[in-house]
This record gives sequence, structure tokens and C-alpha cells, in this order.
Amino acid sequence: MLRRGRLLLSRGVSQLQGSGAQRPVLRFDGEAFRLKRTGELVRALLVLRLCAWPPLVTHGLTLLSWSRRLLGSRLSGALLRASVYGQFVAGETTAEVQDSVQRLQGLGLRPLLAVPIEEEPGTDRGGEAWYEGNLHAMLHCVDLSCGPPDSPQSQPVLMQLKVTALTSALLCKELTLRLGEPHTAKELSPERLAAAMESGEDLGISSLSSEQNQHLGASLNRFHRIAQYARSRGVRLLVDAEYTSLNPALSLFVSSLAQRWNCPEAAGGDGTPWVWNTYQAYLQDTHERLTQAAEEAARKGLGFGVKLVRGAYLESERALARQRGAADPTQPDYEATSRSYSRCLELMLGHVGRRGSRCQLMVASHNEESVHQAVKRMSDLGIPPDGPVCFGQLLGMCDHVSLALGQAGYAIYKSIPYGSLDEVIPYLLRRAQENRSVLQGARREQGLLSQELLRRLSRSP
Repeated sequence: MLRRGRLLLSRGVSQLQGSGAQRPVLRFDGEAFRLKRTGELVRALLVLRLCAWPPLVTHGLTLLSWSRRLLGSRLSGALLRASVYGQFVAGETTAEVQDSVQRLQGLGLRPLLAVPIEEEPGTDRGGEAWYEGNLHAMLHCVDLSCGPPDSPQSQPVLMQLKVTALTSALLCKELTLRLGEPHTAKELSPERLAAAMESGEDLGISSLSSEQNQHLGASLNRFHRIAQYARSRGVRLLVDAEYTSLNPALSLFVSSLAQRWNCPEAAGGDGTPWVWNTYQAYLQDTHERLTQAAEEAARKGLGFGVKLVRGAYLESERALARQRGAADPTQPDYEATSRSYSRCLELMLGHVGRRGSRCQLMVASHNEESVHQAVKRMSDLGIPPDGPVCFGQLLGMCDHVSLALGQAGYAIYKSIPYGSLDEVIPYLLRRAQENRSVLQGARREQGLLSQELLRRLSRSP
């Protein structure tokens, strides 16, 4: 099966490179599902249909608890591993993760590993020891992303990073509030934080308590250690966006890391970005913020890396805005979000066209129209398919698009969580609750899966 995938991939790439002027027409018609085993198709169809059922997503943890009581932990775990876990997770052990990554690579797909650890706003996970433990998990993720020691690294290696795994969500909320104060904003400049990351200097932010300043210093040290180690291993860090109450602080941390790791001196002299930020098109101010950030990076001569997503916290953001009596920060509907995504995509592709590899973009979308738009504009601007623009999608979803992109020679990454059932299932349920519209909108993929299974049944003797 892997050999067949490589043959189709090489055929797509040769077609892509043959004339240099014309690229293969991308067709997301499910033909690429022929690369998958029948068991994989059956599992994908069943799991996607289950995940489109709202009660399962809403009451997932309760149903999981009842399943363990009725069936026992072993049988309940076996059913999960054969279904949801097997569909969306790479595995638990290093060997399982490496085997999953190898299968993806054989299909022309690339791994984007994610440690399923985060801190929800308003929770307290138990102090510095918890964050230090998470740092070690992130450092191990860097090693896993590089593959086995003897494996060559011919492609850019990326991994996801959750800021709230390394620092308190409460501190992020406090910093977000303080960034709106002129005096404190000067104390919290990216340049000052970047210097403190390396020196270990106590910033002594006047509006923070002694305990908050200590935690900020420890957090900056963790950010520096993960970025330093990732850079030494050739791994680029894609920092996830979270809630609007946290995002200004998250962007401050990313900007501080960029001062050190996205400058030409730290990036092998070519100025390519090693730390990327995520921008959520479902927020009304995203295009403005993205414009400012791109222009600032160009002005400072820094590399600029962006993962562009539609966004996953829509319902939560609207509920929080109602509770606070504040204006809704989100776009009014899906169509407006799609227009925002399109504008941000055009903006970033323009910067990539002008700055080359110093500006890099991940088009993280399951929307076929957005993928087609990106591919067309890349062709118009002369951006190579395996260059500074790549695509990103979740493991186990939208495979008809992912496989078609991979076979045509485009750089396509699959976001891959890994870990034990107890670590990953709650993480997956949170992602499912945040991505209800994506899961319920996967009807086309379900139809294509059914079509391929029927084709195989009709040909069987």
C-alpha cells in the first residue's frame, strides 16, 4: 500500500514538474481514497458519522464514564482504540507514533505532532512542577518530530505548541489586561521579554505581584528552552491561538521569541521563521492585526511565520461576550468568516510572493474552496508547491483533500496528537466541541468514503 502511494505521489510530482508552467488540476473527488485500506475507510466512515451526532460531542465525557462502568476499562479502552482513538491519534508509545508517521509519509503527507496538554482558563494545575513536566513532554515531542536518529530530514519539520501548557492561563489573562495600560505596555515590550528569556533577569513588572513576576520569569525560561532546543534540532514551532482573553499575551510571547529566533543571525543567515503564530479568521480584527504584524516583521527584518485558521472557539467566545456584556468579537456568520479567511489568505500570499522564504504560511483549512484559492494564487504568484506555503489539516479528517494535495506535490501536514487514552480523549472531546461545524459539515467526505466502499464491494467476487 505504501509503495502504491509513493508511485502515485511520484507520478503527480513528475506531472507537476514536467512543463514547469502548468500544474495538475486538483480534484477532491475521493479518488485518493483508493490508497487506503478497506478497514481504514470503514473506520473513518463510522467515526465521522458518530462525531457528527451532537449528543456524543456534548456529553462525551459522561458517556465515556458510563462506558467504563458498564464494560470495564479494558473493553472500553479497546473499543476507543479501534474507533475514535485509532482515527485521530498517532498512538501512545514512540514506536506507535513513528509507525503512524511512516504510514503518512508513504502517502505523501507530513506529520505535525501535538502534545495534548493545555490549561483551560480559570483552572489551576498545581504550580511550576506541572509546567516543567509539560516542558519535558514538549522537548520529547521535538525529538519525535525529527524521527528516528538515522532518518534523513529532507523536508521542513514542524510541531505544534500550546502556550498554556507552559504558563498559567490566569497569567495570560492578567497580561492581556495590562497590555492595554500605556505604562505597563512599555514594560512588556517584546524586546525586553526577549532579553529576559536569555538572561534570566527579573523583569519586575510593576503591575504584577511578586508571585506573578516569578511565574512570568519561569515561563519565559521555559519558552526559551523549548525554542532553543527546537532550533538546534531543526524543528519549527507553530504556536496555537486560544481564547481572545489570552491571545494578546500569547502574541506577546511569540513576538518575544521571534526577536531571538526569527532574526537572520539565529536562522542560519536566511531569515526564515522558526517560531510561527496562529491567526483566527473568525475574529473581526484578525485582518488588521495580521497586516500590522506582517509589516512590523518586514520592518525589523524578521522572518514571519503564520498558521491561518478559521478558528475553533466560536461558541465559547460568544457566550463569554454575553456574560461580560461586551461586544461579540467574532464574525456574524460562516460566510463572513470565509470572506475574512480569503482576505487574510490573499494578504499573506502577497507577503510570501514579495519576501520569499522569509515569510511562510500554513493554510490550515478543511474548506475545499480555500484550498483551491490558495493553489490558484500560488500558481499566479509563482510560489512553488513545496516552498514557503504549506497546507494543514487534522489527522483523520478531510483525507480526500490531504491525499490529493500530497500526490500533486504540495506540502501537506496532518496535525497529530499522541499519548495515552486518558491524556488524549479529553483533548479530542474539547477539539470536537470547538469544531462542531467542521464535524457536522463532513458529509461530503462521508459520501466519498461510502462511494469508494461501494466501488470495492461491486468489484469483489
